[in-house]
Amino acid sequence: MASSLHAIVIHGPGDLRIDQISEPVPAPDEAVIDIVYGGICGSDLHYWQHGAAGESILKVPMVLGHEVVGIVRRPAPDGTGPAEDTRVAVHPATPAKKYVRHPADRPNISGGGYLGSAARFPHRDGAFAQRVAIPTRMLRALPDGIGLQEAALIEPASVAWHAVNRIGDVTDLSALVVGCGPIGLLAIAVLKARGARHITAVDLHDRPLEIAKELGAGTVLKQPDDHDIAAIDADVVIESSGSHRGLDTAIRGATRGGVLAMVGLLPSGPQPVQISLAIARELDLLGCFRFNDEIDDVIRALADRKLAITPVISHVKPWRSAEDAFAIAADPTVSSKVLLKFGSLR
Repeated sequence: MASSLHAIVIHGPGDLRIDQISEPVPAPDEAVIDIVYGGICGSDLHYWQHGAAGESILKVPMVLGHEVVGIVRRPAPDGTGPAEDTRVAVHPATPAKKYVRHPADRPNISGGGYLGSAARFPHRDGAFAQRVAIPTRMLRALPDGIGLQEAALIEPASVAWHAVNRIGDVTDLSALVVGCGPIGLLAIAVLKARGARHITAVDLHDRPLEIAKELGAGTVLKQPDDHDIAAIDADVVIESSGSHRGLDTAIRGATRGGVLAMVGLLPSGPQPVQISLAIARELDLLGCFRFNDEIDDVIRALADRKLAITPVISHVKPWRSAEDAFAIAADPTVSSKVLLKFGSLR
């Protein structure tokens, strides 16, 4: 190939490679972006470990990555989008081309595509690469006060912000977050920024709970027993563990008439949880999937310093050490959000 660019490509379960790629050729509405940082998401880990993320099954090799930030190298040929040298975050969603019935204000559930997703075939390559072409509608210019490492958390923070939006006003309410992976930790930061009175965090490991305290959790519980869970009595709950045990804990930790936002993506099939308790307590169970325009709210909150999220970053690894970075990211006892560094700040 004429180019010496590289990308992180999943070829199958356990088969992560650094492949050489061609220089991107942008469409008229695409800008060429030098990627600086990319965050390893749980879906990236699932493709690496299992060759699938939920119902999205890998059929051919695919470039991973959707939590990325970078710098505009070449603006879009059609004149849309940010200028050269603009620092940008990326909203990785693509609207569905075929209409699927959904509320007009919730395009996140329209069945659209996502960077680095095998949900459709052909797959949509992601942006874990040194340089990529990205539609300008996905780009968000970053204010000067936001560093690029911090900005690499904007996409997952938008998922957390969307979950709180689904709940509504949390001012002066007590909150419970079950599962303190990166999304759960970011949910704690968002709840704190949006006025929650007291936040309880639950996890299986010490390290995530230490970060939860730093982000604003007033109470942390490691593997709580039934009595501990019942005593939480939270007004609002965010379930982000993605396990049936976590969802069961979330239901039992909610107060009567409480609201539970389900962010963690559970495996397909029946789940053994106490739905009868949710019915008897009249809990509002809310599904949460990705996000809409909350990315703009997150950027504003970061720029105003109302939202503090940098403690979620535990490691920054060079892209050439991708497999090592993925192994670290898969171990919640030592890591939170692991970033890959692709380029330098020009």
